[in-house]
Amino acid sequence: MLRRIELEILATIEGGETITELATKVDHSESYLSRAVGALVEKRLVYAERDGRRKYVTPSDSRAVEIYQDLVRQHAHIDFSELLTGKSLEVCYYLDRPRTVTDVAQRSGNYRNTVNRILKRLRVRGLVGTDDSRYHFNGDFDRLHEFARELVHHRHRQRLESVASNGTILWEDYDEFLAQTTTEIDAEHFHETGLARFAAFDLQFLLTHHRYYRYAVELADVSPSELCCHTLLIDDGPRHRSYCLLLLCRVDIDERDLREQAAKYGLEAEIDTLLTYIETRGAVDGERLPEWDEFQELAADYEVSLPR
Repeated sequence: MLRRIELEILATIEGGETITELATKVDHSESYLSRAVGALVEKRLVYAERDGRRKYVTPSDSRAVEIYQDLVRQHAHIDFSELLTGKSLEVCYYLDRPRTVTDVAQRSGNYRNTVNRILKRLRVRGLVGTDDSRYHFNGDFDRLHEFARELVHHRHRQRLESVASNGTILWEDYDEFLAQTTTEIDAEHFHETGLARFAAFDLQFLLTHHRYYRYAVELADVSPSELCCHTLLIDDGPRHRSYCLLLLCRVDIDERDLREQAAKYGLEAEIDTLLTYIETRGAVDGERLPEWDEFQELAADYEVSLPR
């Protein structure tokens, strides 16, 4: 996410310094440092303003920069720029609570050996500890997770603002997010979801003026399992729950995949309720679920066959 030189600059910069002054501070050539500053400007983590032949650099008002600089000031004896390179920030992102190496590896999509190596390095420096094979941050080093989270949010905001200035992030993970906009997005890696996506499964609903998109580099299309979860994240009210029930009855969804997606989005209880509702033909208590006879009528309107 950030190279070592970029982390060194963020740790060192105070405001209004020239490239020459920064190069002296971090002991790098001016040309090398200038390129790194350019990368940080592009990421909106620093600002650069030219005055004649000199370029002055100041830190941005990003929350991520503020957290990182606080950590550096409080723990000046620790070289964070060396510890947080490579996959380290990604591991810190997923250490929001005590987790095993396997858990972090599965959530981040990294090899177990990679995660184990990073956590051991952080443990040697006293930043993390273990309890019953679960790693956790020691003391105020949990701010490393906060830094990683804010940095990821900052990156996602940039991506969204580049295609929709009025967009709102509803949910996010390290390398993907769910966004709401009032304008159409036609850009690489943005995939439409929400009620508009139901049309791909022969379910046409009345749409609002909002549009919904999932950003993910490796995603081709939003699957039915993902769509069901996205819909509940957007609105977990009775209408959207009913639409999800129609989708679950219309499409042959792999239950294991659906439950995996539910765990990813923190919707295990909600998805379990919907599956139980279908399995028991409505024998589930809940204010946000239709009576079974009402759902039968809704299914008939959309020509959806219900399980017997």
